[in-house]
Formats: sequence, structure tokens, C-alpha cells
Amino acid sequence: MAKKRKIDNTPSEIIYSEPTLQPITETIEKNYMPYVMSVIISRAIPEIDGFKPSHRKLLYTMYSMGLLHGDRTKSANIVGQTMKLNPHGDASIYETLVRLTRDNATLLHPFVDSKGNFGKQYSTEMQYAAARYTECRLEKFSAELFTGIDKNAVDMVDNYDGTMKEPSLLPTTFPNVIVSPNMGIAVGMASNICSFNLAEVCDGTIALLKNPRTKTEKIMELIKAPDFSGGGQIIYNEEQMREVFETGQGSVTIRSVYKYDKANHCIDILQIPYSTTIEQIIKRLTELVKEGKMKEITDFRDEIDISGFKLTIDLARSADPEKVMAKLFKSTPLEDSFKCNFNILVNGTPRQMGIVEILSEWIAFRMGCVRRELTFDLEKKQAKLHLLMGLGKLLLDIDKAIRIIRQTEKEEDVIPNLMDGFSIDKIQAEYIAEIKLRNLNREYILNRIKEIESLQEEIANLEEILGDEIKVKNYIIDQLKEIKKKYGKPRLTEIVHADSIEEYVPEEQVENYNVKLIMSKEGYFKKITLLSLRGNDEQKFKEGDSLAFDIDTDNISELVFFTNKCQVYRASVNDFDCTKASALGDFIPAKLSMDSDEKPIFVKVQNDYPEDKNFIFVFENGKGVRVPVSAYATKGNRKKLINAYSDASPIVGVFYEDEPLELLLVSDDKKALVIKSSLLPVKTTRNAQGVTIFSLKKKSKLIGAKLLNEDEFPSKGFKKLKIPATGVALPTGVKIHF
Repeated sequence: MAKKRKIDNTPSEIIYSEPTLQPITETIEKNYMPYVMSVIISRAIPEIDGFKPSHRKLLYTMYSMGLLHGDRTKSANIVGQTMKLNPHGDASIYETLVRLTRDNATLLHPFVDSKGNFGKQYSTEMQYAAARYTECRLEKFSAELFTGIDKNAVDMVDNYDGTMKEPSLLPTTFPNVIVSPNMGIAVGMASNICSFNLAEVCDGTIALLKNPRTKTEKIMELIKAPDFSGGGQIIYNEEQMREVFETGQGSVTIRSVYKYDKANHCIDILQIPYSTTIEQIIKRLTELVKEGKMKEITDFRDEIDISGFKLTIDLARSADPEKVMAKLFKSTPLEDSFKCNFNILVNGTPRQMGIVEILSEWIAFRMGCVRRELTFDLEKKQAKLHLLMGLGKLLLDIDKAIRIIRQTEKEEDVIPNLMDGFSIDKIQAEYIAEIKLRNLNREYILNRIKEIESLQEEIANLEEILGDEIKVKNYIIDQLKEIKKKYGKPRLTEIVHADSIEEYVPEEQVENYNVKLIMSKEGYFKKITLLSLRGNDEQKFKEGDSLAFDIDTDNISELVFFTNKCQVYRASVNDFDCTKASALGDFIPAKLSMDSDEKPIFVKVQNDYPEDKNFIFVFENGKGVRVPVSAYATKGNRKKLINAYSDASPIVGVFYEDEPLELLLVSDDKKALVIKSSLLPVKTTRNAQGVTIFSLKKKSKLIGAKLLNEDEFPSKGFKKLKIPATGVALPTGVKIHF
């Protein structure tokens, strides 16, 4: 209850009255909703031309000031003039201007040619100079924003106090809405639009103009991925990218670009993700070093200078730069994600759209602009033609026109008399009456009416375009092709496919001890400690299976498995559990997730990849080749390598050559030969087919290859000094086991 005190000549009296109650829904509807709509429509969310009102008002002010072709002017002057359209204070206007400049490096295609210190997008501490110290003008590229604006291409509306006109949208001749990045937070919704490459966007838009039913897959081939002004590398995941293209929501992962300086043993970070800053990265690096989680780093510093961005990280002497970077990508904003949320205003309504839908809406908007612009030109030409047609009638009798004017007593009767005398309308008569006396001659009038024919052709051409939607689209296509030619740039952000990126896995301390490795012909693998082998070295195998490889090594060694499908799998000995000789062991195809029907045919301990050692491959078609071990070295810890050897013929044998070997080859027609491995050529390409070793008859093939053991197979009479060579028939009863 509220109370009021009544004051008069009578004794004091307290009067109670009921308060006026208002439902909360009514309060929200009347007081809060107008504010919400104002923030969404008039401030935070960009429209189909790619601009928020603050951007649009600023750029139009600069255009009106003649800064598209004139000299630079002080930024303070631009800010002051913009306040006639945008009364939100000079500070916010100048911040908007800064973001649009070339020097700030926020946009792939800046709209403002700047001079002075405008800070940098990748730093929060590099503050821009005050508006009185910097100068600006519009970039030539900005002309594409205003094409047709003086020809009624868009609606012109009153400014906030009704003293000026401003465009409701800018008639951009390209889909700026996805070329310029934009972010805004409204009430209950937000927008975060990443930039795409202008040339790619033009290609994608042209494809949609030619075929409105173009599918997302085709657009993704043309507009490959976002392209950021800061460069970096996009870790391309097709499913994630498809979600962004189809729904307008999703995440794009970006990582820094670096270079290893071998001379100084340091890493130079040259580009960072658009979504982070150097201060955030340095802060995180400081935390990691203090916590002792990055002992590989001895120092780091900001080395940004006039040549561009550079963050230098000094490494400890024993540090591996690739492993350090893999760890940093996992632990710092050197790898970051851009959260896409393509909320855009279309006809005053916020809509979340994918790329194809955005481009379709832009095409509809642009076609409206072009129609209005062409209609404006058409009306101008028609009006001019109308005047010239009246002038043509004057040519028939110039003396009559002079006589009518001379004989007319009152000025207001001149126009009606000309109209009656030449059967022309008031507009034509006004035009004739305004011609100077010196121009009332046959030559002047003939020269003017010569334009009639060309005007009629131009009018017919414009009417033809306006009457045909396909021709309007072709008109836009021609503009887009010209824009791509004039302003298109190569991508700044490199695309790296996710399957080529090695994930950082924290290294665990692995206990080392000596082991014996056993692999059977069927692909069963056992790791046995030497202790468990004492007194029990009899190996158990499945029925029909037998020993293929027997290796002595230690628990921290690395293994390579060559398979019958031309692939190599890497594994660490530590990946396998210790077992006993009486167990079957791990089934390698399952353990290493091999493909269907794939099995190992060769295993080797491979801790390094020297250039002077080779793998030898012998094929069923009688060919063979040596490939340097170094050809199998890869960056990072890749677990699988395809195209390990030629798939032209099935493999018969794989060998490791650290010294010259003697190989025994046997064909299915019971012939054999022995050669030295040095006869085989060395090919640096892994899947090289090699040369013919064993000359085979038609339909014959090699059935086996193994290292020569003189105790098992005396080689006398089978050794060949040159290749290709013909096999020698095996003696009756001789059997060779592979």
C-alpha cells in the first residue's frame, strides 16, 4: 500500500491509495522489446550487404566527402562528419573506422586506405593513435560498395534528425557479407561471420547464378574454406566444414604457421589464428614454463617489427622442434577455433543461414539493386529521348519557332504557343524554350538529334535486360568476373587436411628391458622377456602355422610391419604386452587395425632411417627393386604409410639390406636361381616396379624368395652374375620351404 500526506489548513490526514499494477508481460512488451529490436536491427547484426549500421554510415559519409578519389583527410574530420548520421560518440565511430583500415589488418580486403598507427588485429596492447594524428581515404576497392547508389539502387532514408538522407543498405557488387568478417552480440542472439576468399566467393556465386539448384558439394569445391587476413592453417575436416556450409553453425580449427631456425635453434611463429592474440599466447606460454610443463623452451619474445608478425621461441639444446610445436598446439592458443554463427538480417528479420542460402539471398538482393539501377538509367534515357524527339520537330521549321517566340506578347504564353505550333508537350516545349539564341541553328539541332538512334538502341537494350531474368543474372556475372580479375587474391590461409595432422600424445616413461620377438607366418606376434624364456624356449603356434621371424631387441624399440597390401604399419615394442612361449600372442591384423584380408609379411626393428641401407622387394612377376630405408622416414609419429611398395604384382619377399645379401628365388615351374642383392637397382620412389631379375615363361610366376643358406641349399650352378637371368631346373626331390 502506498500512502500520501495531505497538507492544508485542516489537521494532518493520511490518505491511502492502491498502486497501479502492471503485468510483467506488459512491461517487457512495452519497455524491453523495443530495446531488444533496436539492438538486433540497428546495431549488432549485419545485414545482407555485410555491414552493420555503424559501418554503413561511416563508409557512406566518407563517400559523400569525396574520399573515394580525393586525398586523405584527418580521421577526426571523418569521425565528426559521421556523427551527422551516427550520434553514438566519437570513440565508437573511430573504433569502427580503425577496424576497416588496411593497417589494422582485420579485413582480407580493407575498405579504408590509412596512414598512421591503427594498431593490429592480432594484438590488444598495440593501441591505435588518436584520430587527430591519423589520416584516411577510401580504397579503390570501396567503389564496389557504391556502384549505383546515385541511381536509386537502394532506398535512401532519413537520418536520426531528418536533416539528411542515408542508404538503408549499400548496393555491394559482390557478396561482401561473407568476404568481410563480422561479429556482433545482440539480445538473445549473436553473429560471428568468418571471411572467405573473394575470388572463390565470386566463383561460387557465379555457379549459383547459372544454376540456383547447385548443391552444397559443388559450392564447397569452389569456396573451399574460410580465408583469414592473419593467414594460418585451417585443419580441414569435411564433416565440420559441411555443417558450417549447410547450417551456418560450427567450428573451424586454425593453427599457427611457424619456421624452424636451425642456425639459432629457435622457432619463429609467423602467423597465428585469427581468433587469438599474441598477448594470449604469451600469457599461456608463461604459465606453462612456470609450471615446468615446457622444459624444452628456454625463452620466448615478441619480435613484431615493420616486416610483420613474429613470435620467437628459443629451444633447449636437446629439444625436437616438431615435438615442441605439437605440444604447443595442444596446450596454447597457437591452435584455436573460430566459432561460426552466421546470423544475418534479411528484410529486417534475423536468420541463421548456410553459405548457399546466404549467397541465394544476396543474389536476390543484388538483382533488385541492378533492376533499380537499370530502371533509373532507362528512365533517364527515355526522358532525354523525349526531349530530343521534340527538338527534332523544331528542325522542320526553325524560323517558325523564332516567329512564335517573337510574336508572343506574354512570357507565360511562350510554352503553350510552342506546344500548339509544333504539337509537342509541355516538357519538350520547356526544353526548346531554354535553348540559347545562338544555338537555334540547323547544325546545333542536327548534332543533338544524332543521339536519337543510339539512345533508342540503348533503351531497347536496357528494356531487353530488364525483361529477362537470365540477362540480369548475366549482367551480375560479368560484374563478378571483373571484380575477381581486378581484386582477387591467392588464399592467405592454407588448407591442411585433418588426416595428415599428428595428434600430440604425452610421452610416458617406458621401462626398458631385453625381449625376444616372435612372429608367425599367420601373423601372430609374441613379446617374451628373456627371464621367462629360461628353460622354456619351445614356441607354441596354431596348427599349420610356423615361425616367420625371431628378433632380439629391447622394450623401447620401434617396429615396422610390411603387409601384403603395400602398406607399412609402425608400432612400438612397448605397445605389446609380454606373454609366454606357450601362448599364441597378439594377432597383428587386429592389433594394428589392418584392412580386410591384410596380413604382415615382414617385420623389422627400425629405430632410425639411414640413407645407406635398403629394403629389397621381390615380386611374383620376376621383378625386384631396392628402396632406401630413408624413403620411409616421415615427419611426426605416423602409424600407417600407404604405397610402401609397387602394387603392379603380388609381393614374394621383403628383405632388409645392411650389407650385400644373396637371395634364392624359386618359380612355380621348379626352377631357381641365386643372385647378389647388389645387382638390383636402387630407386628412391617407394612404389617403383624395379627391373626383371628372373626371366619367366608365359603363365609362370615366382612362388618364393629367401636369404640363401648353403647348408639348406647348395647354390653351385644356380648363381647368376647378371640380370635378367633364366632359372635353373631344381634336382628331382629337392624341396625348398618358404
